Amino acid sequence: MKRPWFFLAGGLCLALLAACAGSRTPMSTPTPADTDAAARPLRFATFNASLYDEEHGGLVARLADGDEDARRIAATVQHLRPDVVLINEFDYDDAGRAKTLFLKLYLGVGQDGQDPIHYPYAYTAEVNTGVPSGLDLDQDGRIGGEGRYHGNDAWGYGLHPGQYGMLVLSMHPIDEAAVRSFRLLRWSAMPGALKPVRPDTGQAFYPEAVWSQLRLSSKSHWDLPIDTPQGRIHFLVAHPTPPVFDGPERRNAARNHDEIRLWAEYLSPGEKPWLCDDAGRCGGLAEGERFVIAGDYNADPADGGSLPGSIHQLLEHPRVLRFATPRSEGAVAAAQAEPANRTHRTAAAHDTASFGPRNGNYRVDYVLPSVGLPVQASGVFWPQAGETGAGWLTATDHRLVWVDLAPDAR
Repeated sequence: MKRPWFFLAGGLCLALLAACAGSRTPMSTPTPADTDAAARPLRFATFNASLYDEEHGGLVARLADGDEDARRIAATVQHLRPDVVLINEFDYDDAGRAKTLFLKLYLGVGQDGQDPIHYPYAYTAEVNTGVPSGLDLDQDGRIGGEGRYHGNDAWGYGLHPGQYGMLVLSMHPIDEAAVRSFRLLRWSAMPGALKPVRPDTGQAFYPEAVWSQLRLSSKSHWDLPIDTPQGRIHFLVAHPTPPVFDGPERRNAARNHDEIRLWAEYLSPGEKPWLCDDAGRCGGLAEGERFVIAGDYNADPADGGSLPGSIHQLLEHPRVLRFATPRSEGAVAAAQAEPANRTHRTAAAHDTASFGPRNGNYRVDYVLPSVGLPVQASGVFWPQAGETGAGWLTATDHRLVWVDLAPDAR
């Protein structure tokens, strides 16, 4: 999460905003699938784009006026051209105005020598970030606060509802009637949840009245069934909270662990009557269903502030495919330039984010296919100086991670 850290005529901008009829509808009528679509690799990707603003409506205003970081993000997507991509940290608004502007004016327009790309399907929905809880979640004796502390008492940290939201773009139909969201699932519903404890007293950090209401997902967890040329694939996307910015009780680290655990539970056998989505449907993903897990999970396998084993809940899950870790030579060069990386244990080639000279680089962004979806190729887009896209890296502290599924993998 990066922290604070072409102009258009007004009439055209308003017309584009008015064209968005709801936030979860296709942007245009999809064109017929190519006859050889099943013979091509299917590229899934995740990209934390840092397209957020501290003000409500701020991202919409920036996109309408012309935003250089959005142009760089769009150029990256145009260059890699994923079939399905999750964009983390893209502010959500009820009318879908930011989504419309980004699709039409940035992805739909060639950026920095790249060809335009048009996604006929786009999905976004409410998230917990910035939504007031009405509770004292940080236990500072008050509800809300000034400045950055204002967001501590939201269901997920944020300065306004929808900040750090999620957006999924797809070349293939999303079965919206079958989408499952776990935004409202309470943390305390999870058996064996890592309830934060004050180490000096051994007492629970959250009073029972707060703990019993606290939501698990800091943004949301979505299961999006996508009907691809290779059959239906469930796109399991999320963005767990960073395991830092807390205190000795490690409440954010515990939440990060259990947000990751949610997908592990979703994939594991058993009835799981506690695992109920926002529509009241309970249980996990049926055996035999294929999936791709994607997102910024804020957990490195060996370094950083996450609890030990957090991301291994997915990396070592029996239903998750074992394959060569996505890598880049650019990440190796970047790690060598920052002394903080000298103590890191995760291979530098596997890094997906750069958090500055104090923290160094980490692997926190993942695209994890299920067993039965053979991987043909994968990578992390981290160009070195002089290579295409090197100038786009300033837009965000994360890198796009992609995985190509072998054609006709059914």
